[in-house]
Amino acid sequence: MILFRYLARELAGSLLAVTTVLLMILMSGRLIQQLASAAAGEVSLEFVFFTLLLRLPSFLEMILPLALFISILLTYGRLYAESEMTVLTATGFSDRKLLGYTMIPALFLMVLVGSFTLVLSPWGAQKMENLYQQQAKLTEFELLAPGRFQSTAKGTRVTYTEALSDDKKQMNQVFIADGDTLLLAEKGTQYVSDETGSRFLELHSGRRYDLKPGNPELQILDFDRYGVKIADEPDERRKLRKEAVPTLDLIGSTDPKHQAQLQWRISLILMVPIVTLIAFPLSKVNPRQGRFARLFPAIILFMVYISLLIALTGMIEKRSLDPAIGLWGLHMVYLIIGLGLLLLPEFIRRRKVKGL
Repeated sequence: MILFRYLARELAGSLLAVTTVLLMILMSGRLIQQLASAAAGEVSLEFVFFTLLLRLPSFLEMILPLALFISILLTYGRLYAESEMTVLTATGFSDRKLLGYTMIPALFLMVLVGSFTLVLSPWGAQKMENLYQQQAKLTEFELLAPGRFQSTAKGTRVTYTEALSDDKKQMNQVFIADGDTLLLAEKGTQYVSDETGSRFLELHSGRRYDLKPGNPELQILDFDRYGVKIADEPDERRKLRKEAVPTLDLIGSTDPKHQAQLQWRISLILMVPIVTLIAFPLSKVNPRQGRFARLFPAIILFMVYISLLIALTGMIEKRSLDPAIGLWGLHMVYLIIGLGLLLLPEFIRRRKVKGL
């Protein structure tokens, strides 16, 4: 029990450090993107911090399997490099028992990842979807000031309104210059498509002027109602739509996107014991090699694993891969790799002993 506490403490320390570093890297990149959008007036500053908080479970569900993988390599690699494992082996402590000790914190982490991917991440995605809906109604209209010409859409469109309602949902006496097109309307309201998530400015009772440089002709079109697309649905929101579906609603669904999402969530849970099984034999290093001898090839093996999972998930969504086969075959391949790395050296050693 003392030995288990020692190993668990060492592993937990490495796990916490690696998780913190990876989380800071991932969140800082996302924060920079969101702050750039806030600076451009596309989102509010409150939206930035709420989205980071709500995305935290989805960050952790991806980070924790990798953090555990690296932690085992670093912790056990240090113990082998400093000959502590040699001492344990000499006292009769077998690899099988050490693997069993390693699987205990791995199973705890497996439950934690399961709570994130099956419950907390979909909940956070639902809340973010609500935020996006609210933000879509506020952006651009919220930034307009009556009586001022304002540039929007990255400077390609200039908008002017004589008056704006108190709730900022209706513009009166609207002027829009969009490239070679001029639009005049008595009023304008914002419309968000439920199907595509794109935002439109719906103009009422107006006139459209089409100008062509170098051409003296002017095309005029009168309209009662005219729609101008303000912005397409963000890629982040399109991704959130499938992530926000509760896990219970995914079970039994025939929609390929739902089937792919369900298999992806389960895959993140299955990854934890599989990468533990792979990292355990790869952490064995010769003291003369150093603790980082196998770190780089091991990380490459992990990155291939996660990359293939993402690729196969996309294939299921596009109906180019049978969901019955899905991601399970890849997990089986990596399970065999782990078992091979664990059992093959012992098998080779026994063959050599018999040969002698």
